[in-house]
Amino acid sequence: QVQLVESGGGLVQAGGSLRLSCAASGSFYSINAMAWYRQAPGKQRELVAGITSGGSTNYADFVKGRFTISRDNAKNTVYLQMSSLKPEDTAVYYCKAAILRHWPYTERDYWGQGTQVTVSS
Repeated sequence: QVQLVESGGGLVQAGGSLRLSCAASGSFYSINAMAWYRQAPGKQRELVAGITSGGSTNYADFVKGRFTISRDNAKNTVYLQMSSLKPEDTAVYYCKAAILRHWPYTERDYWGQGTQVTVSS
């Protein structure tokens, strides 16, 4: 059974930094794209940043220059370094991984349970 486990959320003052981690465990062939999403109360879940297996990245405009996504393929882990945090960044952050399972090598998206990030003003 594949699981994604996030960590690193918490309470931080505006202007501060946090680093989120998301590790995949279980039996699978490989991990393709990975991404971070967030969902604030009363709002839809939105893409924050994504990274391909080769390391290409993309970011939502509202985090460009402040957040950095990276991954360690040997550890099956994706990270989100968040800097210059703002109160509007407050949300539950979720990681998603496109995982290629063993034969017949079908791909499926898995989600983590979410980690709360709260930025105080």
